[in-house]
Amino acid sequence: MKVRLAYGRTGLEIEVPEHSVVIEPRNVDGLADEKAGFVDAVRRPIGTRPLREMVKPTDKVSIVISDMTRPTPNHKLVPWLLEELDFVPRRNFVVVNGTGSHRDNTREELVQMLGEDVVDTVRVINNNAFDKSTQAFLGKSPTGAEIYLNRDYIESDFKIVTGFIEPHFFAGFSGGPKGVMPGIAGIDTILPFHNARMIGHPNSTWGLLDGNPVQQEAADIALRSNPDFLLNVTLNGSKEITGYFAGDLIQAHRAGCEFVRKHSMAACAQPFDIVITTNSGYPLDQNLYQAVKGMSAAQKIVKRGGSIISAAECSDGLPNHGNYAKILNMRKSPKEILEMIEDEAFSMFDQWQVQKQALVQMWADVYVYSSLSRGEVEQAMFHYTDNIEKTLNELLRKYGPDASVGVLPLGPLTIPYLTDVKEGAE
Repeated sequence: MKVRLAYGRTGLEIEVPEHSVVIEPRNVDGLADEKAGFVDAVRRPIGTRPLREMVKPTDKVSIVISDMTRPTPNHKLVPWLLEELDFVPRRNFVVVNGTGSHRDNTREELVQMLGEDVVDTVRVINNNAFDKSTQAFLGKSPTGAEIYLNRDYIESDFKIVTGFIEPHFFAGFSGGPKGVMPGIAGIDTILPFHNARMIGHPNSTWGLLDGNPVQQEAADIALRSNPDFLLNVTLNGSKEITGYFAGDLIQAHRAGCEFVRKHSMAACAQPFDIVITTNSGYPLDQNLYQAVKGMSAAQKIVKRGGSIISAAECSDGLPNHGNYAKILNMRKSPKEILEMIEDEAFSMFDQWQVQKQALVQMWADVYVYSSLSRGEVEQAMFHYTDNIEKTLNELLRKYGPDASVGVLPLGPLTIPYLTDVKEGAE
């Protein structure tokens, strides 16, 4: 049986046994007229007045966007927002690129994300989590974390937060409050938000909002900044817009999460010996750091001691920025890595991704198919494969020809779960 995996920009076709189970979100067609859908959403929002009625011509308006690691269609949303608010001079706008603790995006990348007209006529800045002079202090969160958020955003008169809602491996769902926290936060706020206790909490998992400490902290901090308007979208596997959720930060986000939940949840009666997964293709699979999300989705339905094969192009490397690779080199095994991170004295940005990765690696063997070298893959303590079908056949010999195989062609766009969790992943 042939299965097409979301891989890089082009996809990847592989042959799997006929008895394999392909697990995908239920397909939702893209909107017939995306711009008409946008106009309807911002003029009939959830929990607020129409956008045009809320903004004054003299307002300084900030628009928060997702960075290059997300497939949010910023090149559509931002020009349409500027058009909807055409009575506000462009010099009054600032677009804040929500990089969190990621690297800055280059001008070329910003043009790719926003279009040359926006980059040339509107002030566009990358959030700098490491420069306190660019941040405003807003006190402490309910958990005691110091709140530092982007100063340009805080000092604007009207704050618009955009984003994309998908299942998220420890926040439940992306989008909504996460556009602010950690999107435009300072590193002193990001680190406690992603500490080992928060990330390791049993409620910090796929598809869960209520009782999820990560989602709650994101909401508490985002609301402290008084965001005025949310514009989130949902996308299908072809990256087409399937819905708009605009208005109040919490109400609109909740509505979008329920929309995603209805078509992304996928029940599995039994765990699998082998699970083949992706990270939803480009831009989500542009580095190994991001690819952990697809592995985490696979862990939900693979047997303890089973195997995961992850197909992620990793065109941006491990990456070579941030602390992901550095942390991985600090210990010799996933178990030692996890022990190090769970020590309260340890604190380093990017530890959250390594923590989730180590949990997956302690549950199952993980093979990585990518553009990375064998050395780079093995540096991250994964097994290297340059041929998925060959590796799959080797695993079938290991587990037996009737070994169960699950395939997640769209990776973390699906929330797979076991109807009997006692037999599967925790």
